[in-house]
Amino acid sequence: MKPSYDFDMIPERMGTNSVKYDLIKKTGRPEDTIPLWVADMDFPSPPEVLQALQKRIEHGIFGYSFPDEKYFDAVRNWFLKRHNWNTRFDCFLITPGVMFAISAIIRAITEKDDGILICQPVYYPFYNTIVDNGRKVVVCELQEEDGRYFVDYVDFEEKIKQNDVKVFLLCSPHNPVGRVWTKEELKTMGDICLRNGVFVISDEIHADFIFGNHTHTVFPTIRQEYEDICAVCTSPSKTFNLAGLQIANIYIHNDEVRGKVKRELEKQSYTHPNVMAMVACQAAYMCGEKWLNDLLRYLEGNLRYLQTYVREKLPQVSIVEPQGTYLVWLDFRKCGLSDKQLKNMLINRSRIWLDDGYIFGPSASGFQRINIACPIATLQKALDRISLL
Repeated sequence: MKPSYDFDMIPERMGTNSVKYDLIKKTGRPEDTIPLWVADMDFPSPPEVLQALQKRIEHGIFGYSFPDEKYFDAVRNWFLKRHNWNTRFDCFLITPGVMFAISAIIRAITEKDDGILICQPVYYPFYNTIVDNGRKVVVCELQEEDGRYFVDYVDFEEKIKQNDVKVFLLCSPHNPVGRVWTKEELKTMGDICLRNGVFVISDEIHADFIFGNHTHTVFPTIRQEYEDICAVCTSPSKTFNLAGLQIANIYIHNDEVRGKVKRELEKQSYTHPNVMAMVACQAAYMCGEKWLNDLLRYLEGNLRYLQTYVREKLPQVSIVEPQGTYLVWLDFRKCGLSDKQLKNMLINRSRIWLDDGYIFGPSASGFQRINIACPIATLQKALDRISLL
């Protein structure tokens, strides 16, 4: 079925202060480099969102603002309908982004040198924010078998006990390996955290991008006991390409923890969210569902194209089958190149900018992460260039 929205249009993004595009020249890459690295889609946000923003602009006054019940209704109804998650208004905190929130929660509920667990390879800002806040990084390496990643639960619990871990940063769905954790997997991790007194910060920013028969499970919906040991980090930024507006909705059921995090936000003098971000978020969750459904169909087409191309024309590369997110994990290890050689060839020969695997953790050497949220013509051009390796 042909989408109602034009996802084939190739937008001009140069000269818009775009991290994805305008850093090409600043970082010394060839000017015709195709950037498919950062999780930033090359699709305009839903027209309903743009209309809501334009209406607010026409009002002409942008004073201090606060979210009202209509805003929280939009957020709550979205997660209830899409993810069967029933939330409470009073449990939400608004922050400029998920990583801003994770950093604030870490400072609010842990002390210097406390252990914080991550499962690498994982979204690299997790590691950075732990270190930058003076906490200790504890790593449970994801296990890989036949192109599928899973958690070694024995190692997971041993690392918690050996390092007196206070917090587990859960990436769900997992970036970069594309796993959509099953309910059983999440329950096993959750039960280990519950019996060891570990607080779970669940980054669920990619929850709306699920492929095939997989189902995203919001962490605290599994067991009632999980509600008091977790914070769920959500944002419309990935779903509707709104990252530059900077808004996230953080759900913390535990009154004591939420109070500590709120005080931490106040220490940063963050008390009034961006009014345009709130307008965009509310409009997206109220009116953006059809756009998202069409987008998901388009992304599934891109994924099928990528899979076929790699199978037929890139025998030295393999794909870790993505279950969620629009970020695909590519295995270049059969190319026999060092990370430095691979990066150099992708940049200077193929003129492609991907995310190097090793930045997600040492075990990811030889991998690259590619963003397929782009017009199909862009993806085709990029893959043709990769085939020159």
